[in-house]
Amino acid sequence: MNPVSFLREVKAELDKVVWPTREKTIQLTVLVIVASIFIGVYIGGLDYIFASIMSNFIR
Repeated sequence: MNPVSFLREVKAELDKVVWPTREKTIQLTVLVIVASIFIGVYIGGLDYIFASIMSNFIR
C-alpha cells in the first residue's frame, strides 16, 4: 500500500468517528479529575491507617 492511499483511508476512517461534544468532554474530564482525587485521598488514608498500625506493632 502506498502512502497516499493509506492517508486517504485514514482520513475516511476519521470522518466516520463520532467525536464527543465540548460539553461532554468537559463533563468527563471533571469526572476523571474528581474520581482521581477521591481515590488518591482514599488510598492515602488507608496508607496512613496501616502505617500507624504497623508503627504501633514495631514499638
